Order: sequence, then structure tokens, then C-alpha cells
Amino acid sequence: MTVHMKRHGDASDGTQAVGGRLSRVDGPAKITGAAKYAVEQQLDGLAYAVLVESTIAAGKVRSIDTDAAQAAPGVLKVLTPDNMPPLKTASDWLGTPPPDAPYCPLARDITFSGQHVAAVVAETFEQAVAAAALVRVSYDEVPAIVDLSDAKAGDGIPIDAMTKEWGDAATAFAAAPIRICAAYNTPREYQAPMEPHGLIARWEGDQLTVWEPSQWLDGMARTYAEWFGVPFENVRLVSPYIGGGFGSKALALGHGAVAALAARMLDRPVRLVMTRPQTFTGYGGRAATRQTVTIGADADGIIQSIVHRGVNETSIDGMWVEPLGSTTSIMYQTPNFSSRQNVVRVNSVVPGAMRAPGENPSAFGIECAIDELAYEVGIDPLEIRLRNYAEEDPHAKKAWSTRQLREAYAAGAERFGWSKRSPQPRSMRDGNQLIGWGVAAGTYPVRRAYGEAMVRILADGSVEVESSSIDMGQGTYTILAQTAAETLGVPADNVVVKLGDSRFARAGVAGGSRLAGVMTGAVHKAASAALDELVGLAISDPRSPFHALQANTLVVANGRIASPRGEGPEVSIAELLASVGRDRIEAKRDTMPANSTAEERYKNYTTIAMALPHTEGDYSRYSWCAHFIEVRVDEDFGTVRVSRVVSALDSGRLYNPKLAESQWKGGIIMGIGQALLEEGIVDRRHGRIVNNNLADYLVPTNADIPDIEVISVGIPDPHSSALGGKGVGELAIVGVAPAIANAVFHATGKRIRDLPITLEKLI
Repeated sequence: MTVHMKRHGDASDGTQAVGGRLSRVDGPAKITGAAKYAVEQQLDGLAYAVLVESTIAAGKVRSIDTDAAQAAPGVLKVLTPDNMPPLKTASDWLGTPPPDAPYCPLARDITFSGQHVAAVVAETFEQAVAAAALVRVSYDEVPAIVDLSDAKAGDGIPIDAMTKEWGDAATAFAAAPIRICAAYNTPREYQAPMEPHGLIARWEGDQLTVWEPSQWLDGMARTYAEWFGVPFENVRLVSPYIGGGFGSKALALGHGAVAALAARMLDRPVRLVMTRPQTFTGYGGRAATRQTVTIGADADGIIQSIVHRGVNETSIDGMWVEPLGSTTSIMYQTPNFSSRQNVVRVNSVVPGAMRAPGENPSAFGIECAIDELAYEVGIDPLEIRLRNYAEEDPHAKKAWSTRQLREAYAAGAERFGWSKRSPQPRSMRDGNQLIGWGVAAGTYPVRRAYGEAMVRILADGSVEVESSSIDMGQGTYTILAQTAAETLGVPADNVVVKLGDSRFARAGVAGGSRLAGVMTGAVHKAASAALDELVGLAISDPRSPFHALQANTLVVANGRIASPRGEGPEVSIAELLASVGRDRIEAKRDTMPANSTAEERYKNYTTIAMALPHTEGDYSRYSWCAHFIEVRVDEDFGTVRVSRVVSALDSGRLYNPKLAESQWKGGIIMGIGQALLEEGIVDRRHGRIVNNNLADYLVPTNADIPDIEVISVGIPDPHSSALGGKGVGELAIVGVAPAIANAVFHATGKRIRDLPITLEKLI
């Protein structure tokens, strides 16, 4: 997709360079309806596929009766496990070699309710829906394990890689004069993007094109290529815009395999879009978790020991680990620590990444527990966090690259008015509303990788940037234009950014809050190379107006080239290119080590195996935040409203503060939903998600959200990215739910340790 810059300010006013508050350039297309999303492409001969899902959670398919469906008007094909050609099993997102076994995206062995068992393809969507209702599936059902509390679930499987220990935590806890021990639970949560998952697949010979909303074009293209046994270069993924992902659109999934296989069998393009209920089982949301956190401290609240035990649900036939000790092990200094984790298999779709996987539920446990410790000791919840501040990474035993968390506490507390807080629970009220103030901290690691970009300086002086990275609303189009503009010395509205096509220069996953840091570095490197070539031509080409100056450098600014001393001519980039007979300058660069092989480059863009650890080298790299939240609880009805939010955040240098602030606010809003509204409710009789729609799965609306103030306290972090930024997108959700839970305790005196915090838990 190509997005042209629209002028939102004079090129010299500072808004268009890196760090400027340039408005999102894809905004006008979205608000006017001009933006065409992946499944809105109009192709000749398009057929429509609809999935049929299992109605049991555990058992086997005995038979599938497709006669009525096959005879229905417009039906082209009814796909079942019996008539689908087998695909090859693809490697996982780490690039782990797959087992030598066929893959069928339609199931005979049922491991969760809502599993794909058949699909109907017809001339129209309506015909496909009608025919899908005629498919009759018979099952041999067995009892299901519905959730973590099911008696059949057991204690689960230990995950050794999650074990973190130092000192003697159990002994130190037993000896501590102040002890806290509590269990904290989070339910299943779902990404619920406004744009459902779906795709259009088209084959032309052995060339496959897939139009699909994607957070990772190259990774998904690899999976399609492996499924169908075609070269990676034969698969093209196109994802012009994305209507929300939050972690759910990073991988090629079973419904994509069904559509691509149907398109190949019918030799015509096929469109498949999930219904809203199908989006709750077609891929995994955040797994339900259970944590027990024990803290031993001295009489002054100085932590002596933390013992953490966690468990999360995973599927019967897949594996997902929600790293529950990730925040627990680094947030506070302690000489003794122990964290272990199990996973429990339940009859559910494999859980997946949802905004801030691991750190989010981990923070709910430790940030509620530290609040409980503060009340037990009798000191301010902010003060106890400062007393136990970790001056270095307690687990990695390395210096922080930057950690502006003290500054976040100070800035947030000052702006919120924390010093005016009455410490006693139930001591602040407004009529029948109990007022509570809560604080919690959050963190997210700086996930780093390598990127590639193409930068072209064209004959008219404009600039093109190409990358297979994507923009799902976080502002990639805008910040890459700003990066190229600043590096090349041109106005940002002269930059055209092309994203969302796997034929462009390669990019890794837009996940883990890493894309901005990776791709600004790649664009900066490519643009610098293009600039060097431009200046080199101007100096060395005999046809150049600067050739006689015998200068060793020139200045490029506002799209014009001049001598740094003001001597000689001053010409536009277009005039220079015309004078030397060039119609373009093109530079494609990546940030990988110079001796990287082609295989290493392929692995970098199509797997996460080449990602750089956030504790690599001498530093431990994280973003940080502190949330100060006010709630109002109706004393009679127990309803909770968030009435004020002030959050101070350290994401390093902000490439575009306006867009970063928008991302932070979005994360905070999701955190409010997590704390008060969101919960996947399971029918324990059948293992089905009851509230699999946006009427019953509650997410925040405008009426639920107060004014949110966000404050940047970050400083450039050269150890985390080329331009000094750290992760933005996932940071702000971490710590919101415990801040609200802590505020609810302050308001009511009742500690709620199970999310969401609903009125029946308070009354």
C-alpha cells in the first residue's frame, strides 16, 4: 500500500522531522472511507467460503453429511477432512523444523468447541452461509476439561525454562517479620479487533497471492509456502491496512489454509472471513492465569524474599506459555527469589499473544501484592515501591540501559496530586461514591531485531520508502516518512511510504513493540546510503554544478543542495539529478551484521529465531511506566468507574510524541477493560464460550473512559535502538489493572484478586 504525505505544517516547523508531532498520514484515508482493507479487494471470479465448526469440545467426528449442502444453490465445493488434499506441516514461528506429517486444517479429532471441521464454498456469501447450515456432523463425545478450575485439569506441566531462582527464598520468607501471601487470577481475554480475521487467496499457476490483514507478512508467507510446498518467493502477502490486531494477526492460521486450498482446488480466488463468534475460537486470546505471590519483608517494608508460583492454561494439542514471572523477577530488589510455572492442558484453542503477553498478568500479581505489603507495613504504596527500587536488573545482574521509573513516579505523583491522598481505606468519598486512589508500575522488554528498507530519491526530488512492514494504526507510515525526511534533508510531505506487501524489502513481525525501533534504524541506514550517493554524485560528476568547487561535502536541506560555506550554486535535488543524467538514486540496506548469510537473513525476517535478547551484552533493556488512577465506587450498588488517569512513561526517545501518546492511551483503555469488563465465560457443560460476540464480551466504550493524561519521562537510549527509542505499544497496558484493583481497595477496603472487578465481587 502506498501512502502519500499530506502537509500538516511547514517543513521547517519541526513537526516533520523525527520527534515531531506530525499527524498520522493514513488518517484521512481511513476517516473518509478511501482506505481499502485486504478482504475488500474486488477480483474477477471471486468465490466465498464459510467455515463449519464443531459443537463439542472433546471427542471425534463420526461422520459428516454434506449431501444437502452440496445440492444447495450456488455451492461449488464442500470441504471435509475426507476430501481435502493434505498439506505439509509448517515450522513454527521460531523456525523449528516441523514433524514429517501431513497437516489438515479441518479436524477429525476434536479438542475444543468451535474447531474447524468443514467448509462450504459457493458463488455468493449468502449461498455459502445457507449451505453451511445444512452440513450435519455426528460426534463421539468424551468429557472435556473446561478450564483451570476443572477437577480433571490436574497440576499441569512444569516449564523449566520459566524457573528463576537466587538466594533461599523459602527460608527468608519464613524468617521475615512481615509476610504477604495471596493468589491472583486473570480470566481468558480476547483481542476482539474490529476487523475480523479473513483473507482472499488466488493462485496463478504455482504463484499464490494472499490479501490478508497481517502483522507479519514475511512470516506468514513462509508458512503458506511450507504448507503448499512452493518456494517462498512464490507467495505474496498483501496487507494494506489492518483494523486492529493486538497480537492476533501475526501468524497464518487454519482458516487461511482452508481458503488457499479451496482456491487451488477450484482454480479461482476464494474469500473467507470469520464471523464474530468464530474469532473467539479461530485463534487464541490471552490464556487464563493463576498466580500465588508471597513477599517477606522487614518492619520497614524492605523486601527480603519473593516466592512466585504461576500457572496458565494451554490447549490439549498445542503449547502456549504466558511468562508469569517476567515482571515479578525484575520490578523490585530482593536478595532471595523463586519463580516457577506450570501449564495446564484444557479443551481450548491454543492461546496466543495479546497486548503485553506475560508482563501484563505478571504485573497484576506483583503490583497487587506490593500494595498489600504497603498496607500491612503501614506505609504509602508509592513509598514502598521507592524503598525497594531495583537499581540494576535483579535477575540478569546487569545495569539498566535506561530506567526512568523514579522520574515516572515523581512526575505522575505530582500531576495526580498523590500527596493529598488520605491513606485509610474508605476515607475519601463524594456523597454515596467511595473514592479510591491506586498506583502501580509496569514494564515491557525492548525486543530487538534486524530490518531492511529500500529508499529511492526520484527525478522530481521526491523520495520513496519501501518495506514489507505494516501499519495497524501505530503510525509506521508516518514515522518512516519522518525518518527518511530528516536523514535526506527533504520535507516529509515529499516522501511516499509503501508498506504492506511482501514483495518489498523484508521486515520482521510487528509485535513485541519492536517494529518502530527496527524499521527507523533500517530506513535511516538506507536513506544515509542514498544521501551519500547523492552528495558523491554532486561532488564528483563532471556534469554537476558543484564539480568545480572541489568540496568534500555538501549540505542537503529542504530538498535543496548547497555548499556548507554558502559558496557556489544552490540547486534542488531534482535539478542536480537532471544535470548528471540520473532519474533516481536507490539504496537498499539492512541492519544485519555484514557477514550474514542469505539463510540468516531469511530466518531473521520469517522467524523470531534471530531476535536479539533484551539482556544481550552489558545492559538490560526495558520500557517503564507508573499509573496513578482514581476510581469511584457506588456504595449502594458496587459499580466501579475509573474517573481519572495520570500515567508517566519511559519509552526512550519518541519518534513521534503524538502517535506515542495515542498508543499509550490505547493501552490504558485496554487495561481499564481488562480490570473491569473483559472475561471469556465458559459454559462448563459443553466447554463453549458463551459471550462470543461484542454485545456480551464487554470492552470499554467512550462512556467508560475518563480523560487520560500521559507524560513522557524517557531519554534517548542508544543501547536499545539506532535512534534511541524503546517500546511504546504494549507498555502502557502493563500495570493498569493492578492500579485499578489497588484503587478499589483504597475506596472500599475490599481486596479483589480476581479479574474482572465486578459489582457482585464487591457487594
